[in-house]
Amino acid sequence: MKTKVLILGAGPSGLAACLELNKAGIPFILVEKNQAVGGLSRTISFGGFKTDIGPHRFFSKNRYLYDLIADLLGEDWIKVNRFTRFHVRGRFLIYPVEIKDALKNVGFAYSVNILRDYFWERLKALPGRREPASFEEKIVSDFGRSLAELNMLNYTEKIWGLPCSSISPDWASQRIKDLSLVDVVKKMVFKDRNAPKTLVDQFYYPRYGSSMIYDAIMARIEKGNCGKIFLGCEPRKFYHDGKKITKVLCRGGDGEFEVEAEKVISTIPITELVNMLGLGVEHEAVKAAAKLIFRSHVSLFLSLDRPKVFSDQWIYFPDRKIPFGRIMEPGNFSADLCPPGKTSLLIEFFCWENDNVWNASREELVNAALPHLEKIFGLKKAEISGSFVHREKYAYPVYDVDYRSNLDPLKMHLAGYENLILAGRSGLFRYNNQDHALEMGILSARSVIDSKKYDIETVGAEKEYFEKGYTK
Repeated sequence: MKTKVLILGAGPSGLAACLELNKAGIPFILVEKNQAVGGLSRTISFGGFKTDIGPHRFFSKNRYLYDLIADLLGEDWIKVNRFTRFHVRGRFLIYPVEIKDALKNVGFAYSVNILRDYFWERLKALPGRREPASFEEKIVSDFGRSLAELNMLNYTEKIWGLPCSSISPDWASQRIKDLSLVDVVKKMVFKDRNAPKTLVDQFYYPRYGSSMIYDAIMARIEKGNCGKIFLGCEPRKFYHDGKKITKVLCRGGDGEFEVEAEKVISTIPITELVNMLGLGVEHEAVKAAAKLIFRSHVSLFLSLDRPKVFSDQWIYFPDRKIPFGRIMEPGNFSADLCPPGKTSLLIEFFCWENDNVWNASREELVNAALPHLEKIFGLKKAEISGSFVHREKYAYPVYDVDYRSNLDPLKMHLAGYENLILAGRSGLFRYNNQDHALEMGILSARSVIDSKKYDIETVGAEKEYFEKGYTK
């Protein structure tokens, strides 16, 4: 079959591209390997409960995105007061760090160490000092050793499964931007409208979970006559002449079929894409892709016979002795995600594909988590009415210290295919949030509509953009 645009993957980027093309009346075909849309941002239903795969809040300075989703969801696009903490040294501290809260909880001696280490790093930050070579060097330089070890270093190692000395400083630039101890003090003293986005206090959220956005997009597409959507279908092989993708072999429940498209928008993992080009194992792009790794993610969902566990949307657990890294309580995003008088928890384990955590049974994960849930929150096993496990292989692109030297030549090769557009977290091997992924999809479609190559790579990169919601 033939079409103007072939879109691979129905996550936020792929569906945003579909919606934009649909509005412009441009024919497209979308293929998605899962039977549901939304990718990492989709919502799962379980016994009258709903939960996203992880905590997804919406914060963007892009007015177009807000208007788009408000149009899709109407009154179901609700504003939520954010409350998030991290649990460390047996106590809960507000996240991002607030000085009064930290001083109260870590004690006088540790507080003195935080300030001492921070000002020592400022004294060391003399002109001519070399750039940090790792995440550890960057964070210690910006915050001082004591504050860095309170939360950022140990939690980062839990996420990535790597020592912070092996993680690229790009991860600090991506997630923390220019936030520093000075910014934290400013937030306490001044209400700065231009403060870094990690200090956002409110966010928007769909009343019945993130899938509402993507189900609404699907409904819009189905009302039109521009697009065909194939769920339970995935690309298997790319045909090309070295300069252009000529067709893509896809496989679904009804067998295989080929798609010829003028443009291909790919949001599938970049490593999978390269391996389907038939370049051969000795090709430099294939060898570079083999060195890029993704961190996997296992979610344990518990439905509970109690009205609430905590007041946070989510809590971080940097302590290495605690097996999980983060817990979200969906009911604190929207009360409509739980039956009346009940609540639920989504407990996140960061892992590698096929390691002990990835292969653990539901019972093993419950048994690993329960002692800590009981000690910290007083949760009893008898209060658990149900549970299930969800696994994601390609959860996080890993920014190890060598990732850039492998990613750059890979992208350089893929840029040689004039009709191929990469977008999304896995498609670009670039960590981003839901709103960034949506904007990438829109720009991908606009590149087709306007016959103009937009800079998708820089979406969400600027300091001002990062995690600072649009103010109406």
